[in-house]
Amino acid sequence: MQQHTSRTLRSYFVRGLAFLLYNYRSRFIAMAVLDIVHYGDPVLLTVGRPLVDGDFGAPMEKLAADMFLTMDKAGGVGLAAPQVGLSQRMFVMDIPETDERDQCKVVMVNPEIITVEGEQTGDEGCLSFPGLFQVVQREMRVIARAQDVNGEEFEIDVDGLAARCILHETDHCDGIVFLDRMTPLKRELAKRKIRRLQKAGDW
Repeated sequence: MQQHTSRTLRSYFVRGLAFLLYNYRSRFIAMAVLDIVHYGDPVLLTVGRPLVDGDFGAPMEKLAADMFLTMDKAGGVGLAAPQVGLSQRMFVMDIPETDERDQCKVVMVNPEIITVEGEQTGDEGCLSFPGLFQVVQREMRVIARAQDVNGEEFEIDVDGLAARCILHETDHCDGIVFLDRMTPLKRELAKRKIRRLQKAGDW
């Protein structure tokens, strides 16, 4: 997910220790910038496969480190595995700290939305849709369950931009893109803009 222009994390202590350990280890991982695929690539419309025991540990740490680097270079706040050509149920997210909310930087493997509530409407972008921002309606608060890079399960309870990002990236894991969350009229207008960008070589 790309940003245009709190709520306390559930099980924060356990998740925080896990991520501190991940950050420590990732300093020793050689990171690489990955290619971000754009809309039109079939992987974006494919349901990602669940990750299993053999996928965790060092392989997941390396993938997460590469994805954080790729996301940062592209100016995003969330990036899912399908967006780098991997049909897997996994994403990274880094929501900056504000006066109202602590930084929310997390790896979510096999994400599952437990409950949602409220409503928010705002501009939403996507690194797989360069140059395209559209108003999208999402829920305001999300409680989600996932696994970390080592396969440990945790829950997260967030609202605002972090909630929007979790919903956006979980959609990617399900083969859903943010065009699918628009009204038919907005979707058609967005597709017209995409065709213009493609024709101009800016896609």
